Amino acid sequence: MGVSHCAPGRLPALNDWVANTTLGFFKQYGTEPIRFWTTLEASTNQALTYVLKWESLAEREAKWNAFQSDPDWIAQWAATEAEQIIVERVETQFLSPTAYSALK
Repeated sequence: MGVSHCAPGRLPALNDWVANTTLGFFKQYGTEPIRFWTTLEASTNQALTYVLKWESLAEREAKWNAFQSDPDWIAQWAATEAEQIIVERVETQFLSPTAYSALK
């Protein structure tokens, strides 16, 4: 699970970026997004939370590293953030379902 914390007022830009750019890179690298959420009510509503499916941590490391080091991804993100910062910080957690979880 990841949470991208946006600069104030920049969540719409991040949503646009994910929908129009990131998902294409995910597909290219075989990354399977499960779900994306925006926060309705909390200490801040400037966050995008997402879950990606991985068969193992090794698969995640290989695919994520390839994605993050893609020169096109790096150039496009740098150009976008050069205009105005979008993401201030990202939190990552690796979750494992419990025996009683509806989603496995």
